[in-house]
Amino acid sequence: MVRNALKAFAVIGGLLAAMPTPARAAGEAIAIPRAGFSFDGIFGTYDRASAQRGFQVYKEVCSACHAMRLLSYRNLRELGLTEAQVAQIASQFTVMDGPNDEGQMFERPARPSDRFRRPFPNQQAARAANNGAYPVDLSVITKARAGGADYIHALLTGYQDPPDGVTMMEGMNYNRYFPGHQIAMAQPVYPDQVEFADGTPATLDQVARDVATFLAWAAEPELEERRAMGVKVIIFLTILGGLAYAVKRKIWADVH
Repeated sequence: MVRNALKAFAVIGGLLAAMPTPARAAGEAIAIPRAGFSFDGIFGTYDRASAQRGFQVYKEVCSACHAMRLLSYRNLRELGLTEAQVAQIASQFTVMDGPNDEGQMFERPARPSDRFRRPFPNQQAARAANNGAYPVDLSVITKARAGGADYIHALLTGYQDPPDGVTMMEGMNYNRYFPGHQIAMAQPVYPDQVEFADGTPATLDQVARDVATFLAWAAEPELEERRAMGVKVIIFLTILGGLAYAVKRKIWADVH
């Protein structure tokens, strides 16, 4: 039985070693720089203003190709938007509903309870509109990529002309932080591509930082509550351990 268990672990280890990772896929180790987000660390919290700007970038730029089907418009209230603002944002989109009394599907303005509208009706249509490449859903992209928000920030700021001697495949773009450095997605964001409502200068770093913050919040909106609960549990266990030790010393004080 022990021998069979060791064989099983060996097989699992071999499969894990064979799985592609960013470093293996690229043939080299790619160091992702730390962007220094406000939510880093055990006491980190989301910058609501940055996340709101990030949603603006997603809505005006990214949503043309990338869906976020796990989010509803009403979730935007957690970023500090009012009911009226959320309703106004939702009403800018139309969604398919029905059937009606005649058994027909129909389009109507989106409501806060509706999911974010998808840019394409299905995966085949998405591939056809993007030269065969499928724009991934961004709902939990920071959880699905090693490096999380740092990777998203690095990817968006990592486009550049290919170095001398590098041959690019047709339709590919050079990105120094993407595994293999050749990515089908053209550079999606540029400086001053959006005009932020709060007047923040839309530098490339700022745009990438804000949309990465929004995507991190979308993937893990309960992050702050979970961390706060963790701190409370640690404090409780520390106090409980101290009390248990004091009781032990009291009970066994006369035993030598």
